[in-house]
Amino acid sequence: MKPRPAQALAGVDRRGFLRQSTVGAGGLLLGFYLQPLTAAEVIGKPSSAGDATAFQPNAFISISTQGIVTLISKQPEIGQGIKTSLPMVIAEELEVDWKDVRIVQSDLDPVYGSQSAGGSTSTPNNYNNFLRLGATARSMLVQAAALTWKVPLAECHAAHSAVHHAASGRSLRYGELVSRAAALPVPAAEDVKLKDPRDYKLLGQRLGGVDNLAIVSGQPLFGIDVRLPGMLYAQFEKCPAFGGKVVSANLSAIKALPGVRDAFVIQGTGNLNGLMPGVAIVAESTWAAFSARRQLKVNWDEGPVVNESWDAFAAQAQKLSKQAGSVQLRKDGDPASAFAAAAKTVEAAYSYPFVSHASIEPQNCTAWFHDGALEIWAPTQNPAAGQNLVSNTLGLPKDRITLHITRSGGGFGRRLSADYIVEAAAIAQRIGAPVKLTWSREDDLRHDHYRSGGFHFLRGGLDSQGKLTAWHNHFVTFANRVTRDGASVLQPGSGASLSGDEFPGRWVAHCLLEQTPMECGIPMGPWRAPGSNVFAWVFHSFIDELAHASGRDPLEFRLELLGTKDLVAPSGERGLPYNVARMRRVLLEVAQKAQWGRKKFPRGQGQGIAFHFSHRGYIAEVAEVTVSRAGQLKVDRVVVVSDIGSQIVNLSGAENQVQGSVIDGLGTLMFAELDIQRGRIVQRNFNDYSLIGMADAPPRIEVHFLKSNEPVTGLGEPALPPLAPAVCNAIFAATGKRVRQMPLSRSDLSWR
Repeated sequence: MKPRPAQALAGVDRRGFLRQSTVGAGGLLLGFYLQPLTAAEVIGKPSSAGDATAFQPNAFISISTQGIVTLISKQPEIGQGIKTSLPMVIAEELEVDWKDVRIVQSDLDPVYGSQSAGGSTSTPNNYNNFLRLGATARSMLVQAAALTWKVPLAECHAAHSAVHHAASGRSLRYGELVSRAAALPVPAAEDVKLKDPRDYKLLGQRLGGVDNLAIVSGQPLFGIDVRLPGMLYAQFEKCPAFGGKVVSANLSAIKALPGVRDAFVIQGTGNLNGLMPGVAIVAESTWAAFSARRQLKVNWDEGPVVNESWDAFAAQAQKLSKQAGSVQLRKDGDPASAFAAAAKTVEAAYSYPFVSHASIEPQNCTAWFHDGALEIWAPTQNPAAGQNLVSNTLGLPKDRITLHITRSGGGFGRRLSADYIVEAAAIAQRIGAPVKLTWSREDDLRHDHYRSGGFHFLRGGLDSQGKLTAWHNHFVTFANRVTRDGASVLQPGSGASLSGDEFPGRWVAHCLLEQTPMECGIPMGPWRAPGSNVFAWVFHSFIDELAHASGRDPLEFRLELLGTKDLVAPSGERGLPYNVARMRRVLLEVAQKAQWGRKKFPRGQGQGIAFHFSHRGYIAEVAEVTVSRAGQLKVDRVVVVSDIGSQIVNLSGAENQVQGSVIDGLGTLMFAELDIQRGRIVQRNFNDYSLIGMADAPPRIEVHFLKSNEPVTGLGEPALPPLAPAVCNAIFAATGKRVRQMPLSRSDLSWR
């Protein structure tokens, strides 16, 4: 039996809320799984009255006799707005007034299917199912009304949380229909008629986030806000050098400090993405735990990673660039002959550092081990991964682990990892009381799962007409050593592995793409728009170099490179079809919106253009910049045109995601950089790891959406990758200086 959920945040847990608002009120509870509906599915199953542990939250929709519609939000909310937008999809087809809707965050439960939030997948993976979900409930309510009135079903329609009979002028509110609807069989999915998108009332509108009031008024929503009766507070000290182990620590002295309940060594598993070795301190308050940690003295075996540094990796990359790549990702035509015959050859080396996710809410987790089971409250993007890691590490069956999903104060891919969850769980298992583990800002910066750095060594060949005829990229990347199928292998970090289909891999007749991994002990993980966030900068900056070298307009050069085919098929198992027609359309539209080629800029000002396809979205951007003679950069304007399919779900949220992507991408381009010395991160806090401030944000970010007849996709990531190349290409237009190294703080942009 799972442990009884404690009342963590607001006095009533999700299951209790549903029990009170539906079962206790004689309401309609519609169970809908992500598999296709069948007539055998049953609704209105009675729960065991008053027994929270027997209540199975397998429903997405509940409607009380008072007409309150409760919708379950199953995906983690990390600031991307999914807690508002996905329920909007259900509400649209349900024909319910938004004022009648209440949103409840789900726990981790297999009945909901996948519950991860990453890769801009939440919307495309759920959109069609959620339309069907709302339409199914609506059709049952309409049928209930028709039976009540004894009129043909075709004469009834739903609108504004009620069913109407036009011929007689009668109407029934949903709350009046739930008892009768609950007795009806669930129709087969294929028998449910969806609305015409032209009749949408909610989708495409601007709706504020359902948590906005709670956020601005400081109400408890986030993992760091969790409070439980008798809760203790933990700190976990890990080796400053990645992978180091505890030799000894002054545990007796720490245990004797005021407010400290316990201090002990956790040996860990040695897995960079799992439970690392360290010293846990458990105290009666956060202050006592943090104070005791300052007096902790640990002797570490720092291990072999202590010999790693960024400067050494950069030197190694330069040496490797002179050799053939260890892995050939793509070879088309005869690149060597094409380069030999080229009228002009351009060479460039691009590099970028490791960066941190730096989410405003540091990693935290509350865990309670009792009655042989574990209950967890976590701000996580991937609750199932957290449950699996805890199960495998601590030897607990998954059905003994309950995981409550809290809102996250940012994620950007960091909370797809579950290291902080298993740390809290391991501490709680020993303590036997509710324990909240809170990382310090320094922990969050120095023990992140970082976006990998990288080095690209590029050559491009142009013919006498200025057309691109040859392309060569040798990507020197970072990899961890892992055991796979009993063998030790190098595995590039997330976003550190190049696809042979990456643009312009399928567009250049003579193309060679190579990759060479450098082994490191630095933990790596997905960072917003993994891979694309740096590949777009490298490739679309270098394409801009080639355009200028050919004496061609950068827009014209790009359009020629894209070619006339409307669709380019994938050529490898990781590849995706590339809809060139959609990309041409957004590229031409952004040029028109930004008045590309029609505006005259004085020296020190300029426009840059870039595009990229990632996470199923087609995005083009134009940046306008001013660079002072002293080299001070100001991004004046960014124009963004996106094609993310046939429907914008929440226009307010969509605009927010694009604007946030622009600002996030610009901040990373301008400032973000981690230095590695002696196997550890040098930077400690925001004083030496700068984030973008208001003064550096563009005063104008213009967001435009083009609808297409393609499936709806997400928007948390695809608008970020084109920002950096657009800005750097604008810097070149303004100053004649080409940026080939991130961050911009490493480049002298001054001009005379």
